[in-house]
Amino acid sequence: MSVETTRFKHVSYLWDEAEAAKLAGDEVALLIYRSNLLGADLRLTNYGGGNTSCKAMAKDPLTGQETEVMWVKGSGGDLGTLKKSGLAALYVDRLRSLKNIYRGIEHEDEMVELFNHCIYDLDSKAPSIDTPLHGFLPFRHIDHLHPDAAIAIAAAKDGEKITKELFGGKIGWVKWQKPGFELGLMLKQCLDENPGIRGIMLGSHGLFTWGDTAYESYINTLEVIEACADYLEQSYAKKGAAFGGPKIQSPAADDRRKQAASLAPVLRGFCSSERKMIGHFTDDPRILEFINSNDLGRLAPLGTSCPDHFLRTKISPLVLDLEPAEDLSDVKALKEKLAPAFEAYRKMYQEYYETCKHPNSPAIRDSNPVVILYPGVGMFSFSKDKQTARVAAEFYINAINVMKGAEAISEYTSLPRQEAFNIEYWLLEEAKLQRMPKPKALSGRIALVTGSAGGIGKAIAKKFAEEGACVILNDINQERLDGAKAEFQKAYGKDSSSTTILDVTNAASIADAFADAALAFGGVDIVVNNAGISISKSIADHSIEEWDKLYDILVKGQFLVSQAGVEMMRKQAIGGDIVNIVSKNAVVAGPNNPGYGSAKAAQAHLTRLMAAELGADKIRVNTVNPDAVIADSNIWAGGWAEGRAKAYGITVAELPAYYAKRTLLNEVILPDDIANACYAFVGGLLNKSTGNALNVDGGVAMGFYR
Repeated sequence: MSVETTRFKHVSYLWDEAEAAKLAGDEVALLIYRSNLLGADLRLTNYGGGNTSCKAMAKDPLTGQETEVMWVKGSGGDLGTLKKSGLAALYVDRLRSLKNIYRGIEHEDEMVELFNHCIYDLDSKAPSIDTPLHGFLPFRHIDHLHPDAAIAIAAAKDGEKITKELFGGKIGWVKWQKPGFELGLMLKQCLDENPGIRGIMLGSHGLFTWGDTAYESYINTLEVIEACADYLEQSYAKKGAAFGGPKIQSPAADDRRKQAASLAPVLRGFCSSERKMIGHFTDDPRILEFINSNDLGRLAPLGTSCPDHFLRTKISPLVLDLEPAEDLSDVKALKEKLAPAFEAYRKMYQEYYETCKHPNSPAIRDSNPVVILYPGVGMFSFSKDKQTARVAAEFYINAINVMKGAEAISEYTSLPRQEAFNIEYWLLEEAKLQRMPKPKALSGRIALVTGSAGGIGKAIAKKFAEEGACVILNDINQERLDGAKAEFQKAYGKDSSSTTILDVTNAASIADAFADAALAFGGVDIVVNNAGISISKSIADHSIEEWDKLYDILVKGQFLVSQAGVEMMRKQAIGGDIVNIVSKNAVVAGPNNPGYGSAKAAQAHLTRLMAAELGADKIRVNTVNPDAVIADSNIWAGGWAEGRAKAYGITVAELPAYYAKRTLLNEVILPDDIANACYAFVGGLLNKSTGNALNVDGGVAMGFYR
């Protein structure tokens, strides 16, 4: 272990001299290497936050002359995963010449479009709003990060004084200013007035540090943040209990999660009053320390300070007035208790918008809270997708760290409401939102497809994930489930799915699976009853055990899973879909099929009965009738193929061709065909269809509904 590694205890020293040596002479490659190291330690900066740069000489493609170019992290992206394609490259002299036409702070946003006239590499990323902050400073390598330890000082009431004393004047101070051209000029002025400083603290915002080489910048950044963190640690020791000490105690972890799982769908329903939201829950110890404290009521309404935190978490969280062990079983009473709190929050947000808006401000956005705190239990966050909800939670933890540090050394100060509004409804931010891709059809929806680790179930889950849904993968086989999890995470990312063991014949297992869904995503909108089994025997050969197994999995399973799904959908009160995978055998009387066929008929009629009952809840219930899905289907296990071949007087090898030839379209039916049918019901075009059946069998006249 190197000396450098051991002298840092609050940050991670990750520089590998051998790896860096391979990049010697390539300043851009070293910039990317340094950026990835900084982004790998969330104590240095938050996900998607901060930016880095380097300035190096390059050949001008028009003149052939050497010219200075700045490579800087472009708009969007994350330091931890930054690649060259995520950098913007600009002519330094052109960028700095923009100062000559700058019309003042009232017009600074117009400068952003002019960045495009400074582009060196036409294939590079669009420049971010922070580009002039790097460009106006003379240093070859610059890091702009949002470390909690530094922001705690930057957001403290005495932050400027503390910064000067802590660093002996070697770190400058620039008061709060919205990121942009003006802030870039202020940084340059601070440097001119304080030659020889090693960095600048931005009030309520973050930290700028630099060096002549990538390594010098990296070490300087670590040393400054380490000093901030060490100062906070000493202050914690003197201060004693954080946030005024504990006011309440949390229940045990299992009890907290039971409370959270019970409450999440109700909260999701409230937060989805304008559009469907996806949830995230955490009971991280840092959250519990804050929400259980005496100072929660004073600090939570203040909101956050750093713009990166604020943009993800909204003006302030909603704090629930619920006891940690409160009985949540009476859903009607619970909603009646929570409704005034949500209405008050929405009213507060609307007043904030009306008070702070400008003549050209974008229209008000969703007035529901993003962050919801349940004292004693944990934190919920809700947003358009799982990643955004999860990241919002991570940012609020950053904000808690900042509040804790600022309170330990002085007094925490948040952004003034007008300044916060100017960030949230910034026209440049609005333009960025408008450029985002249109949401997919199932964005904001959560689907539980039984038996989704393989066969038809996996095909359905894949289709839903491709269309933007979050899916709860489940199976009775852990190994198969682990395989599906790896496959989905590789294809759709870690936020697209969660996993749970599920036995559809066991009510306790089903309850646990839906609780897992509530904790993972906030609830469930779509239930697909797909799990099944097939036994093909004559009435004489059929055993009671086989009969019971068929009815337990197909009929009882559909009943129990639907029952649990309906309970959760009613908690949410935003409607939903149940799709039952039945069979053409529900209406076709074929040989050697009394158990399976009659069970499928029961499934089909249960669909109609549920549709008749659940319409008032806006829960649609529909049937998909497959036939002869041979490829990648578990239906052929357990002797079914042999039984059907025997019934038709053919061999097992001849089954696929036999099934195809007997259809009107002469087609082989695949799992993807069934997935497409399910998507047809839930994808938005059939929102006024319930109690219907869709045959996916290539056309079997005997299976026509009459």
